[in-house]
Amino acid sequence: MGIRGPKSKFSDIACPNTSCRDFGIVDMENVVGNGTYETQNERVRKFVCRTCGKSFNSRSGTVFHDIRTNKETFILGLKMVLNDIPLRKISYVLDIKLDTIREWLLRAANHSEKVNEIFLKDLKISKVELDELWTFVKKNQFREWQVRRKNAGFG
Repeated sequence: MGIRGPKSKFSDIACPNTSCRDFGIVDMENVVGNGTYETQNERVRKFVCRTCGKSFNSRSGTVFHDIRTNKETFILGLKMVLNDIPLRKISYVLDIKLDTIREWLLRAANHSEKVNEIFLKDLKISKVELDELWTFVKKNQFREWQVRRKNAGFG
């Protein structure tokens, strides 16, 4: 017990460490709060798993993990892709590097189910528009960029 009392347990948070015996299981009371930190647009909660000792935050395993741009700009960039705006124009309008926009698309593709959930519920984007987004991401020119990026040692 610390000076301010016992750390609160978070029964709705699961450990994201795949080698932890409590991985993905909620209500184990093994996850405790470990402070917060401020980003450009929100306060992010930090956690520690008492089973394996792994530290993580509320963004771990999400599309927003480790992005430095605020969420609204990230989502705006994806919405612009949905509206068939070329990546170079998106880069210019948002004043963000072209490779960053491409990285966002790759990140969104890796978390497509959660991104779909955000767009369908919160932003009222149609399923057809989301299908267009994932079709764009799968286009050959985007794949070629990924291959070039990997060959250059960035992924």
